[in-house]
Amino acid sequence: MTFKDTFSLAFRTVRSNKLRTGITVTIIAFGIMALIGIITAITAMEQSLRESFSSMGANAFSIRYKESNIRFGGGPPRKEVEKKQKGQKEKVANLNKIITKEEAEQFKVNFKFPSAQVSIYRRGPGNAECSFDNKKTNPVVTVWGGDENYLIVNGYTLQEGRNLNTLDVHSGRNVCIIGNNVATRLFGEHAEKAIDNIMRVNGVPYRVIGLLKSKGSSGMMRQDDIVITSYNSIEHLQNISNTFFIGIMSGSVNQIDVAVGEATATFRSIRKLTPTDTDNFVIEKSDKAAEQLLSVLSGVTGSAGAIGLITLIGAAIGLMNIMLVAVNERTREVGLIKAIGGKKKNISQQFLLESLIISLLGALFGIILGIIIGNVAAGFLFHSPFAVPWLWVVLGIIISTGVGLLAGLYPAMKASKLSPIVALRYE
Repeated sequence: MTFKDTFSLAFRTVRSNKLRTGITVTIIAFGIMALIGIITAITAMEQSLRESFSSMGANAFSIRYKESNIRFGGGPPRKEVEKKQKGQKEKVANLNKIITKEEAEQFKVNFKFPSAQVSIYRRGPGNAECSFDNKKTNPVVTVWGGDENYLIVNGYTLQEGRNLNTLDVHSGRNVCIIGNNVATRLFGEHAEKAIDNIMRVNGVPYRVIGLLKSKGSSGMMRQDDIVITSYNSIEHLQNISNTFFIGIMSGSVNQIDVAVGEATATFRSIRKLTPTDTDNFVIEKSDKAAEQLLSVLSGVTGSAGAIGLITLIGAAIGLMNIMLVAVNERTREVGLIKAIGGKKKNISQQFLLESLIISLLGALFGIILGIIIGNVAAGFLFHSPFAVPWLWVVLGIIISTGVGLLAGLYPAMKASKLSPIVALRYE
């Protein structure tokens, strides 16, 4: 028998046992689907996060009074400690000392790094409701109070209207720039109509002076559901942050480390820290949040792999059991093949090919379903782009091939060792 004849016989056998094949293929498909589905959703989320954070600029960083609250099962908060160094006690500064407006404005005046842009901003309510006439947004709008440099430091671009100016900031008058989703919800398809209209943010009137270009959004970053006013005007709203933030954009990526050092020295001077005091503020680069989120997603990827492998181990046991049953059912067939000249190699090849065909069919359906379900879930929950985890698709095929070989190996060996005389007499 040639390999072509053996493969043809194996394929016909698989096709003739539709129920048995269907159940086994389904078990394997569910294992691969769980693995590929979760990985696909994670890959789509990673793409969305990278796109969202890349727009903030790799040469930007911020000064905060403490680390941002992106914690996932993190350890206890940082405490004040004292340690001896060179016979002296080193003072550890208090990380709960907020950044005041005076300190932020003093930093902006004193920081003289070449080609750098400095922005002072403050977070407002994160669940604000905006209204115009009889139209309202959902209470998901985030309000920020910034200055004339806020847009460039945070990667926003104006589509219509003008930016905040120094007069807007110092006077604290109620003017604002709105995100694309807010404009579309309140002013329809012609969002440019928003300019010079009076809208309300949590009941407080603001005149719209600018419209932002859309940046897209994900489930974690709704960058188009935003209202930007000045950090003095935001005091008219409730639920605003009690601390200010300072954003800095250096002239290039190559300058960022030098700029961070200069900013640290400048702000330490403003905070009146002595050489033995540690920093009572933190400097965070714009990609920190992305790296934290991506590290968490990597852990989820490992868990998804474990779940898929456990399912596939169960599928392999089930497939081996079915192939052993097939050996017992087809004992006479094996005897007949040997009687007409079939060799042990042909018998083992046939059963191995049957096992491989079943496992690869399961992989095919599992990969297709996993990609579809993963992208639908990521798109619905996080508005992520379509993604295909090609590496895991290849790994899924390799794993399924291994499952088929391992599950079919023992039944194939058992079938090939049957005596043709005993097999022909088997009832």
